[in-house]
Amino acid sequence: MLEIGIVGGSGYGAIELMRLLNQHKEVKIKYVFSHSKSGDDIKETYPHLQDNINVPFSSLDVDKVDCDLIFFATPSNVSKHFIPKLIKRGIKVIDLSGDFRLKDPAVYEKYYGEKPAEQSVLDEAEYSLAEWSNINKNSTNVIANPGCFPTAILLSLHPLLENNLINKESIIIDAKTGVSGAGRSLSQNAHFGEANENFSAYKIGTHKHTPEIEQYLSQVSGSDIKVMFTPHLVPMTRGILATIYVDLNEHMTGEALYNLYSKIYEEKPFVRIRALGELPKTKEVLGSNFCDIGIYVDEERNKAVIVAVIDNLVKGASGQAIQNMNILYGFNENEGLNLLPVYP
Repeated sequence: MLEIGIVGGSGYGAIELMRLLNQHKEVKIKYVFSHSKSGDDIKETYPHLQDNINVPFSSLDVDKVDCDLIFFATPSNVSKHFIPKLIKRGIKVIDLSGDFRLKDPAVYEKYYGEKPAEQSVLDEAEYSLAEWSNINKNSTNVIANPGCFPTAILLSLHPLLENNLINKESIIIDAKTGVSGAGRSLSQNAHFGEANENFSAYKIGTHKHTPEIEQYLSQVSGSDIKVMFTPHLVPMTRGILATIYVDLNEHMTGEALYNLYSKIYEEKPFVRIRALGELPKTKEVLGSNFCDIGIYVDEERNKAVIVAVIDNLVKGASGQAIQNMNILYGFNENEGLNLLPVYP
């Protein structure tokens, strides 16, 4: 039985980890770490977990912790202070924050406004979009779990760039997220009075997921990729919808592009390609680890529109982290994640 710990235990990402891991046949939750709530019972903060998660909140002591794997479900600028010592002690780590996603420390400092992690650990960390993962139990010690926006966007664009089907300078991304993407901490734009009946673009040109998207796409294409990425906040709790516009390199029918996506993802259980003429909605993946993708080709203008939806807290965070854990340890990739979406 794999023994795990969860850091950032009072946040949304950690709560989703507990919900999903509670039904995982191969793991045991040994620790739930939360500095601010150390010593409290989890049910005092989250009554819906009573009788299921019986581990009290505690503080992380890297010299005393004893388990196989630790998830960091924390904001940025936390995990990088603990992970180097943990991996020296033989404890593997899956980091849901952004501390190890970017390989260039100067880019991290520019977009996150903080000092980067140790370069040696940055070099060692494996960025793992689960469907295209290179992680290996024998050599991988740190997994950088992708961000929520990048997950939907990269799953949409990977087939196009891998097959050199688009003008690489034409990528325009319009993406929407629910307020849970901001985390559980108080912020003005997530207050009910600010978010309700409101719809806003934010951080155009400065969003920290932009370099993450560009880094991955550049690796896939073998050339420097820049994108135009505009995120929006919408008045819902969960969900991301990304609409991506690209110019095709050659004439292609909608059926041909649909067939390409279907073939590429037919063996990947959590990516569902919707039938031609059918576009996915966020409600259709709520509470699940699915990414649903819809495809439209404007044959007259030789352009394609890709629409992807995910639950930002599951496929965009904790679900994908568990999927990466399953891959790392050779478990069934579906284990703990074989859940239908919640509807309506």
